[in-house]
Amino acid sequence: MSRGSAAIARSSSSRSAKAERSPFADRLGRLGDSIAQADLSALLVTNPKDVGYLTGFLGGDSYLVVPAEAWRSSQKPVLISDFRYQEELEPVREAGLAEIVIRARSMIESVAEVLGPAPKKGSSDAAPSKLEAAPGPVRPWGGDQRIGIQAETMPVAERAAIARRVGVKRLVDTTGLISALRVIKDESEIALIRKAVRIQEAALKAVLPTIKPGQTETEIAARLEMEMKSRGSSEPGFESIVAAGANGSLPHYRPKNKKTAKGAPLLIDWGAVYMGYHSDMTRTFALGKWPKKVEEIFKVVLEAHDAAAEALAPGKSTKEIDAVARGIIEKAGYAEFFGHGLGHGIGLNAHEDPRLTNMISGQPLREGMVVTIEPGIYLPGIGGVRIEDDYVLTADGSENLCSLPRTLEWSTL
Repeated sequence: MSRGSAAIARSSSSRSAKAERSPFADRLGRLGDSIAQADLSALLVTNPKDVGYLTGFLGGDSYLVVPAEAWRSSQKPVLISDFRYQEELEPVREAGLAEIVIRARSMIESVAEVLGPAPKKGSSDAAPSKLEAAPGPVRPWGGDQRIGIQAETMPVAERAAIARRVGVKRLVDTTGLISALRVIKDESEIALIRKAVRIQEAALKAVLPTIKPGQTETEIAARLEMEMKSRGSSEPGFESIVAAGANGSLPHYRPKNKKTAKGAPLLIDWGAVYMGYHSDMTRTFALGKWPKKVEEIFKVVLEAHDAAAEALAPGKSTKEIDAVARGIIEKAGYAEFFGHGLGHGIGLNAHEDPRLTNMISGQPLREGMVVTIEPGIYLPGIGGVRIEDDYVLTADGSENLCSLPRTLEWSTL
């Protein structure tokens, strides 16, 4: 049975000044405004990361109905969950962030009860249903009001099941209402990402002195993940990449029983999760003497990383920053060996907007975005080099949240 986690604002009353100032109340208010602007009465939030972003509850298996102008009116959001999380959700209720509904039937039926049944005026869009709405408070999204759903994450079958109960015409597909808010991190989010970075850096520092020739990739990955957990990471941010020798040419390699060797490269891409927030770094090492070609591409990748990081600033385009690093790699003759984007946003997901890449249209960078810079060169049969750090966009540039060195000397084990 999952316990989840609840990184939530604590308050002694449902409408206290503390709750009003909490980052979650602010996020709900901004989303409520977006819902109203979309001419909807409410949004059904089904993505568990978005529920966590809006309430602090990261336990999962819970949906949130957010009314238009949430926190600008007396109507609270409604969080639908089950008995497993009843106690864990109490601080959400105490902070006045949402009304808690502990369901006694399926999620689909419970959502229909909260949203209200399909209109009964002979409308053809109301499919037959035996479900009747349970007695309860009158909500501003009842009757024939339009309800937004997260089309980018809700399964088609689930959408159809809800529509049968509440009315097909009431459901409106939306995309990006919450991701548009999440792309800019507030101070509390940046602080959690900083903590995740500190955890993962300390974990690597503990593991590096133990790395010797003859150890397997899976052994190193297991120790690294254990060290992160022992320091407060709830889980690895993703399956840790530990790639020995030529395996480093596979950008998203999964560790196997390949052994490290003296005079061979070792690529490590790892990340921590602290109170739901991710960090993500990559370093490439050599056990002893560097192979000549790997040392050569290391210097190119480091130059590309540093140049892109120096250019990172609000107002620049994501595509423009990608081009800075890509141009250096191309000039060195390795353009065909750098096939992925330069970086991505991080937050409640290990990969989220914005995307620093040449594959899609550019997006203006804004203060408060947190992104990775991770150029790489991957040579089949030889190995690869990737160097990655996490940066927060500031008013006039960026700040590197990471502190581990990136030099060739430091990277020689």
